Amino acid sequence: MNLQHRPQVLVLSGLDPSGGAGIQADIQAITALGAHPLPVLTCLTVQDTRNVYSATPVDATLIRRQLDCLAADTPIHAIKTGALGNADIVETLLAFLADKPDIPLIVDPVIKAAGGGDLADQALIDSMRSRLFGRAHLITPNGVELALLGQDNDADTAAATLMAAGCKAVLATGGHGEGRHIVNTLYRPAQAAKHWQIPRMGGEYHGTGCTLAAAIAAGSAAGLSAEAAIEQAQQFVSRAIGQALAVGQGQPVPNRSVRLTP
Repeated sequence: MNLQHRPQVLVLSGLDPSGGAGIQADIQAITALGAHPLPVLTCLTVQDTRNVYSATPVDATLIRRQLDCLAADTPIHAIKTGALGNADIVETLLAFLADKPDIPLIVDPVIKAAGGGDLADQALIDSMRSRLFGRAHLITPNGVELALLGQDNDADTAAATLMAAGCKAVLATGGHGEGRHIVNTLYRPAQAAKHWQIPRMGGEYHGTGCTLAAAIAAGSAAGLSAEAAIEQAQQFVSRAIGQALAVGQGQPVPNRSVRLTP
């Protein structure tokens, strides 16, 4: 038997029953880009394509058991986080990572659903900002999240604040903005910001932030540089949006079964 080996991405994220965002989006994006997902649920949500109505965290002790079980059995080449449930889960993840400094960690700092529903309380936000971001290789906030986390509506200033607090890199995503193009901006300490312009296809889509961060993690697991992983992920998200699915009465869902090659 000729067994295949793929880069493996540990994912900690919440369950979206609509399949539009959260752990299912992560699994689909990572798989589409040739990596293997190792999914660990952090919270269960009542959610559809319109909004999040409630979220219940998974017990942090159970999550630690799952993480230790996986690490004893299989290599982990990158880690991606989405909705984390509560501050206890952040501390559990950090304790697990204490002896794994070289594994790339991509953090999508999920705070609110596009419909306005909360996915993080203040304790979780504070824990991410003060503890988790310093460990991450990249965080991927949208405009609303960046302003809240960096405590400034100016993206450059907010990103600078986060980097001064220990962030290694901030990818400010522009999907929630307006204009003909989505502008994603990569900020890194002591380097000029790098901008990407992507044609805006109109409207908002359910789960694009999850999809982008998961795709970046897949690229990182395969050994791509930060910029190469971001560029590949942006191409993937653009294709997925271009063939979006009508799942419910709310936002369309990116079609993550697409491939980058014809």
